[in-house]
Amino acid sequence: MLHHVELWVPDLDRATASWGWLLGSLGWTPYQDWPEGRSWRLGQTYLVIERSPAMRGGDAGHDRMRPGLNHLAFHAPDRATVDALTEAAPAHGWTLLFPDHHPYAGGPDRYAAYLENEDGFEAELVARG
Repeated sequence: MLHHVELWVPDLDRATASWGWLLGSLGWTPYQDWPEGRSWRLGQTYLVIERSPAMRGGDAGHDRMRPGLNHLAFHAPDRATVDALTEAAPAHGWTLLFPDHHPYAGGPDRYAAYLENEDGFEAELVARG
């Protein structure tokens, strides 16, 4: 089981708004809060966003096309949840990727939404079942 994931972000307030909305919508609950970071937990796994003072690169956003993290994929309870979150996502700083292939951008047997936030991080929402 995954213990935690930590994402270093260029703007903590912006990341808190986008990730907080998405994770909260998927049932994750606030876990930790400190001046440079926030985290949310689901079961024993937690996700951290941090504006670390040790971060290099200033305010440059994440580039999912470079080596490193491409995206995080989350289970959504069902197709209706994927649809509702996709519709609400733009109001929370997320853009739908691959709109011409949505909701089957991952193939004909995978009902999912691929979202990218303002900092370039991608989240995939996969409907169960």
